[in-house]
Amino acid sequence: MAKPPRDRASTRTNTYFVTTRAFEGQALFQSERTANLLIEIILVYREQERYLLHEFVVMPNHLHLLLSPIAPVTLERTMQFIKGGYSHRAGKDMGMNGEIWQRGYVDHRVRDVQDYVRHLEYIRFNPVRAHIAQTPESYNFSSAFPGFTLDPVPQGLKPDV
Repeated sequence: MAKPPRDRASTRTNTYFVTTRAFEGQALFQSERTANLLIEIILVYREQERYLLHEFVVMPNHLHLLLSPIAPVTLERTMQFIKGGYSHRAGKDMGMNGEIWQRGYVDHRVRDVQDYVRHLEYIRFNPVRAHIAQTPESYNFSSAFPGFTLDPVPQGLKPDV
C-alpha cells in the first residue's frame, strides 16, 4: 500500500537560518557548474523530505539557508546531507579532491515571523550587497531567481490575522 504524501506545509518543526563557508574562504562556488551542483544537492534532499526549504543563496565562498528540518532529521543531519552530498558529488563529477567546507556552520533558530522575514530579506539581498547582482531576482544562484519552488512559511511563524 502506497504511503500518502506528507503535508509538508503543516509539519511542526523548528526553522533555522544557517550559514556555512567554503574551506579557508575560497571562492569555490563562483562558477556556474559548482554553484548549480550545490543547488541541485539542496533541492534533492528537499524532495526527499529531509527538510522544508524556505530560502537559499549560494555565494562565491559561502551558503545561506532558511530551512526547517523534518523530524526525525535534525539540523546537524541536514547539514551533513548538504555538505557531505555536495563533497561526494563534487569529487565524483568534477574531480574536486581535498577540503571543500569549513568545519561546522553557524545557525540561528528563527523565533517569530519578524525574525523569519529579516533573515529571508538578508538572504535575498546578499548578492546585491556584495555587488554581484543588481536585484535579488537577477542572481541565478538564489531562490529569489524565478523558477524555484520553495516551501511556505512554517505554520508556527505565520502572523496572527
